[in-house]
Amino acid sequence: MPEPASSVAHLWVKIDLGNERQIGPGKIALLRLVGERRSIAAAARDMQMSYRRAWLLIDELNAIFGQPVLTTHVGGKSFGGAELTPFGLSLIERFDTITRRTEEAVRDELAALAAEVRG
Repeated sequence: MPEPASSVAHLWVKIDLGNERQIGPGKIALLRLVGERRSIAAAARDMQMSYRRAWLLIDELNAIFGQPVLTTHVGGKSFGGAELTPFGLSLIERFDTITRRTEEAVRDELAALAAEVRG
């Protein structure tokens, strides 16, 4: 008889939009942090990635959707920064909705699978 699972199974959602264009939890987490921190540099530090890597991911999102996910403000330490555009906010909300609905749809199957995990 299998032992009870000590953890719950979770999904990791990555959306393939064709032509090697993808969005997943990493890009969404970056956007979310930029929104919270109002800084690409601070969000990159929080995710332990370089500013350049963060900017490339943001630029990739802009190219995928043909519109900016955030705007930047030049002005140094006190006045510079970044904020999400309405589209950037919408993208996070859509991704969260897709993830939530997917998890809800397979909740019972995930629980059954987790119950089969040994150790």
